[in-house]
Amino acid sequence: MALSLSELKDRAIRFAQEWQGETREHAEAKAFWIDFFNVFGLNRRRVASFEEPVKKLSGKQGFIDLFWKSTLLVEHKSRGKDLDRAYQQAIDYFPGLQDYELPKYILVSDFARFRLYDLEEGQQHEFPLEELHQHLHLFAFLTGYQKRQYAAEDPANIQAAELMGALHDALLQGGYQGHKLEVLLVRVLFCLFAEDTGIFEKDAFRAFLEEHTRPDGSDVGTRLAQWFEVLDQPAAQRQRSLPEYLQVLPYVNGTLFTEFFPFPAFDAALRQQLIRCTYFDWSRISPAIFGSLFQSVTDPVKRRNLGAHYTSETNILKVIRGLFLDELETELRAAGHERRKLDALHRRLERTRFLDPSCGCGNFLVVTYRELRRLEFEILERQYPAGPDRQTVNLTLLARVQVDQAYGIEVEEFPARIAEVAMWLMDHQMNMRFSEAFGTYYARLPLTQTDLLSFHTLLAA
Repeated sequence: MALSLSELKDRAIRFAQEWQGETREHAEAKAFWIDFFNVFGLNRRRVASFEEPVKKLSGKQGFIDLFWKSTLLVEHKSRGKDLDRAYQQAIDYFPGLQDYELPKYILVSDFARFRLYDLEEGQQHEFPLEELHQHLHLFAFLTGYQKRQYAAEDPANIQAAELMGALHDALLQGGYQGHKLEVLLVRVLFCLFAEDTGIFEKDAFRAFLEEHTRPDGSDVGTRLAQWFEVLDQPAAQRQRSLPEYLQVLPYVNGTLFTEFFPFPAFDAALRQQLIRCTYFDWSRISPAIFGSLFQSVTDPVKRRNLGAHYTSETNILKVIRGLFLDELETELRAAGHERRKLDALHRRLERTRFLDPSCGCGNFLVVTYRELRRLEFEILERQYPAGPDRQTVNLTLLARVQVDQAYGIEVEEFPARIAEVAMWLMDHQMNMRFSEAFGTYYARLPLTQTDLLSFHTLLAA
């Protein structure tokens, strides 16, 4: 379960108090970072390793103090030591890393200070230990809460399509095809997104594949079958002897993991291809483009020309603005901060139903749903202004816009499945936005049949 903002702040304050005045780099550094990860509800052993061996550019053997592949590299020094030197030492390890292992962040510390380098944004942040609770937003990448700006032409979209396309091609070449291949890809997609956005523990799917399947790939199929089975079981119905990494998985429901079918035979290369997918940051991909992106995995030409094969968000917004969105936004402006008018508009959003009679991968449905949730968010922000009382708001009762307000018709199964998952993922992203603003964790898992009945039934038509 993700932590609320107030819980994170409390943990950060206690962490700073416990470590105030520490100076011994070698004696206490590991315990310091274990406690740091615990602030964010992360088990360090699941995601990062101490003293990771790596060859430096000089050819000498080096050891990274703490390394979370593809995410974070930590260099730790004794109190008062030069943090610039610590940063340069971190950079010196890069030539010895694989491209997919390169971190997005470097964090250096001397117990008393933190300095965080955001390598993708080119930003640097420094603050003392006792102010950690004021800078938790900088570490949103640890929890899956980070805000994203999505661009249709982002090269990450092409990279994601190529990763999934290579996995599709390898499975197909091995004789795994048709319905079961499409369902497997959709399930894998959900798991990849889930571990990067707070549905699962961070990097849980990667750790499962790397630590609990054989290097030769011989047991990957059966292990995946068990993983998917647990995702489809309420916690109370699971076997008590299951290992912890399976027990902590959420109950997803929604029929995504219900169907059983024979799983493919993996070898070492296919296992490694699946693991490579987990090193990509799937939170960078907007669910609004998920449909077209993953429909393109079956066609190498479409993978490289992704922008030419889907209706852009800009064009979708042009359509829905004329249909209803401009009218709703006008009504919101007219309501101002009058609770009665805001509540009436909120009820109207709750009653709104929208249908795409040829939905394909669901781009129109996903963007429309996002815009309704955005309007709902603005209504609730006006009704419950920022302050101590906001954290008492029960979002379970107040968030009324639901995925079952969306209807879509599609004759092909694979795009229909993708549309369904894209709607779940957009719902989760909006729930995370609500969670951050209102200081409490809010998620709609497990998915219920009521949530998805109308949407799923029409998609299956």
